[in-house]
Amino acid sequence: MGTSDVERAPHTPVLVREVVELLAPERGGFFVDATVGAGGHARALLEASSGVRLLALDRDPDALALARERLARFGDRVRFVAANFGDLGGELEGLPPPDGILADLGVSSMQLEEPSRGFSFRRDGPLDMRMSRSGRSAADVLATASADELSRIFSEYGEERMAVKITRAILEERTRGPITTTRQLSRIVARVKGDREKIDPATRVFQALRIEVNEELQALSRFLVAAVAKLNAGGRLAVLSYHSLEDRVVKDAFRKQSGVCLCPPKLPVCVCGARRALIVLTRRPIRPKESEIRSNPRSRSARLRAAEKIASERTAV
Repeated sequence: MGTSDVERAPHTPVLVREVVELLAPERGGFFVDATVGAGGHARALLEASSGVRLLALDRDPDALALARERLARFGDRVRFVAANFGDLGGELEGLPPPDGILADLGVSSMQLEEPSRGFSFRRDGPLDMRMSRSGRSAADVLATASADELSRIFSEYGEERMAVKITRAILEERTRGPITTTRQLSRIVARVKGDREKIDPATRVFQALRIEVNEELQALSRFLVAAVAKLNAGGRLAVLSYHSLEDRVVKDAFRKQSGVCLCPPKLPVCVCGARRALIVLTRRPIRPKESEIRSNPRSRSARLRAAEKIASERTAV
């Protein structure tokens, strides 16, 4: 599938009604879509009120170009910036405090369906996975990482139980030549794992490499700190995550920023920095209904959490 085919493909934002309800754009104000992608959530926020102004960020230049095209009808109500969502704090310098901030942490259909991007094990292409098209690729990681590093990446970021065996197979393949394509890596993993799982054997390995290449969890942690600090009083933050690692980071950040101490129970005083800056709006993550999953299978693993900034912060007890 070429780029033009991807651009014409329909885009279905995940949990869009729930995102709009939680961010409440009908009150108007300044909003940030920190991972605008193809612009589906941004469009819904802009359509909710003519009083909404929006800053659209994305590290992927192709996604940003597509969002600019799809949101052109909103004119100067939208500003587009090529930026990593982890750098939100710097991008908001000199701007008013946002009334709502959204981050959708999923890989877009445009990225998955374009073989040259190397995100999908279902489409053969160069083993790339870089969202910003800069820095080291997944092939570079496989070519240079040590056995310990690869095992850690697969185990920590992919929660892959066979990380050590997969690493050995990769190192053995490396002695014969570089691993440069998605199909090549998929076949290596499949030989090790067989077909014992319901999901494709390569799923967790590809997830782990993508997280490593794009430093996704580090960027997410920076984003959450900056978002809470920059939000207007009464402003809301919503995050869509798609696997347990991301969701755990969001959940813990919300708990800590709502005044829940995350220190070990034996410590006499709180040293984790917990402060009561948020009210958590989602006691449990919101999941897609069966009807949405049927119409948009990629929404199956989505989890939506949201919180509201309170007027004044207090240190946790």
